[in-house]
Amino acid sequence: MGRGFRWLWASYAVSVFGTWLAFDAFALIAVLVLDTGPAGVSALAAAGPAVGALVAVPLGPWLEFRAKRPVMIGMDVARCAALGTLPVAYLMDALTLGQLVLVSVAVGAADIAFTAASGAHLKGLVREEQLLVASGRFESTMWTASMVGPPAGGALVGAFGPVVAVGVNAVSFLLSAAGIRLIGEAEEPPPAKAPGERVRLGDGFRYLLHHRELRPLFLHTVLVNALIMTSAPLLAVLMLGPLGFAPWQYGLAFAVPCAGGLLGSRLARRLVPRYGERRVLRTAGVLRVCWPVGLGLVHTGASGLVLVMVVEFGLITCSAVYSPVLAARRLAVVPREWVGRVLAAWAVAGKLVTAGLVGMWGVVGASVGVREAIVLSGVLLLFTPLLLGGRAPAKSGAQLRP
Repeated sequence: MGRGFRWLWASYAVSVFGTWLAFDAFALIAVLVLDTGPAGVSALAAAGPAVGALVAVPLGPWLEFRAKRPVMIGMDVARCAALGTLPVAYLMDALTLGQLVLVSVAVGAADIAFTAASGAHLKGLVREEQLLVASGRFESTMWTASMVGPPAGGALVGAFGPVVAVGVNAVSFLLSAAGIRLIGEAEEPPPAKAPGERVRLGDGFRYLLHHRELRPLFLHTVLVNALIMTSAPLLAVLMLGPLGFAPWQYGLAFAVPCAGGLLGSRLARRLVPRYGERRVLRTAGVLRVCWPVGLGLVHTGASGLVLVMVVEFGLITCSAVYSPVLAARRLAVVPREWVGRVLAAWAVAGKLVTAGLVGMWGVVGASVGVREAIVLSGVLLLFTPLLLGGRAPAKSGAQLRP
C-alpha cells in the first residue's frame, strides 16, 4: 500500500510494543515503589484515563482542520516527555502518586488525539478499498504485541524494575514520531472550514448520535467494550486470591488466547468479500458477547485454567474480526471533514464509560461477591446486541451538518 503506509504501520508497531512492554507498569510503580494501597491503585487506574478523556474533548475540533501528521508527531513527543518525567523523578527520589496520576492524564489525552489524527491521516493515505486490509494489519500487530509484550515486560521489570519499563515505553513514542516523520510524501491538505462554520466541542458526539448507521454501532461497541473490561480486575482477584493460581498461570491464561487476535484479523479480510461488511459486523458483534459469561464458571486446577483460555480465545477471535471491519467501515462512511471529531468523540466516550463501569463493578463485586459480579456483566453482555437494532439501512450518510 505504499511507502507512506509502511512507515505509519512501523511507527504504530513500535509504539504499541512499547505500550504492552510497560503493561501495568503504573500499578507496579504505585505498589512496589510508592507502597500504595488498593484504594490508591484503583484511583490511579480509574482517574487517569477518565480525566484524560475529559481533557481530550476539545482536541477533536482543534485537530479537525489541521494537518494530521504534525499533530501525531506532537502527541508522540508529548507522551514521551510525560513518561520521561517518571524515571527522572525516581532518580531524584521525588516520585509521587500525584505525579503518576498527572502523567496518566497527559498520556490518556494524547492517546485520544493521536488516535483521531491517525485515523483521519489513514483515510487520506490509502484508498477506500484498502481500509480493511490496513485496519487488519494494525489489529494483528496489536494482538501480536499483547501476546509478546507483557511476558517480555515482566522479565524487564523483574530485572530492572517498573520505572525502566516506563522509560522504554517513552523511547518507543520517540521512535514512533521519527517513523511518522519519515513518511516523507506530501500529506493531503486538511479540510477547509466552511465560511461561517462553527466548530463546537460536542460536534463529534452529535454526529454519531444522528448517523443512522454509526449510532447503533457506536452505542453497542462502547457498552460492550466497557462491560468486557469490568470483569478483568475481578477475575484477577478471583484467580490470584481464592482460586490460588500463580501469577505466571494468570499471565498465561491471557497471553495464549491473544493468538485469536491474529486469527480473527486475518479472517476479517476473507469474510467481508464473501458476506459483506454489515453482516460480518452484526454476526461478529453478537458472537463476541456470548463468551464472557463463561468466566463465571472458572475453578481451580488445570481445567479451570483451560476454561479461561478457551473463553478468552473465543472472545478475542470474534473481537478481532469485528474491530478492523468496524474501523474500516467507520472511516469509509464519515466525510473527511468530520473524521477527527468523530474519532475523538468515540474514543472519549469509550474511556469514560469504561472507567465508570469498572469503578461501579468494583463496588458490585464488594457487595454481592466477585464471581457473581463477573456473571452479572456476562449476562448483561448477552442483551447488548439489541442496541444494533434491525437491519442496517441500505444507504448511509451524515444526518448532521456543520
